Amino acid sequence: MTYKEIQELLMKEMRLYHYPVAVKYFFDQAEVDAFKEKADFHVPLKPMTFCQWEIAARMKGQTVYSDVEGLGCGNAKYAFAWKELDEGEIKGHSKYVVDMEQAEKFVLSKPRIKEGLIGIAVAPLGSIDGIFEPDVVHFYCDNMQAYHFAVDYAAATDTHPLRPNITMNSSACAGCVFTYNEQEFNMVPACSGSYNAGKTERGEINVMIPGTKFKKMVQRLMDRMEIASSAITKPGDGFPGQDVCKNCPLIIFKKEK
Repeated sequence: MTYKEIQELLMKEMRLYHYPVAVKYFFDQAEVDAFKEKADFHVPLKPMTFCQWEIAARMKGQTVYSDVEGLGCGNAKYAFAWKELDEGEIKGHSKYVVDMEQAEKFVLSKPRIKEGLIGIAVAPLGSIDGIFEPDVVHFYCDNMQAYHFAVDYAAATDTHPLRPNITMNSSACAGCVFTYNEQEFNMVPACSGSYNAGKTERGEINVMIPGTKFKKMVQRLMDRMEIASSAITKPGDGFPGQDVCKNCPLIIFKKEK
């Protein structure tokens, strides 16, 4: 399947609110040049946050490319190894912790990508065919959508239990980096930054799938649909399935015609 077909499948069967976001980390200038040659893309007019770049991809269907010059978030710069740990970064985490010693300890424990990152592209999944393979596929979704992604990923990759990496902030930026570094599933709530700056709704959660395993998860969904339907909660129903306890004797219907 093409990524465009996969996006259409997921939007329909999982009733997504937003386009899945394909994230690509560029460490090779030749790959950057090839991307710029093939892609229709936008760049930040002013420095902004990584999660704000993703707004364009998930809501407007636009592809965004930027290097460090288009990033105005110190937390994301640290996650992308575009800045070193400094006193300002530690102080910036003071509201989350009991003291500055703990702040430094917590920051140092956050995911951080390898050195040498040139730039990042974020795009709606359906727009990347023939342009790049995603390093991470990032979903902004609800609780039940996240549950289905988690179960399908676990089954497809024979991984159980799943162990997400929740940090005090940097949900989108460091959350994607964790998945890239570890090549594993991640599921994290919105942080204060992605809630305020990235416009993540209170009922939404982040799910990150490594690009190398993403199509396995999609295949598991398709296999379930072949047997019954997309709903794990009520096999046979379309997602999310009828919200009725299987032991309830009252809410039941019979086919009349």
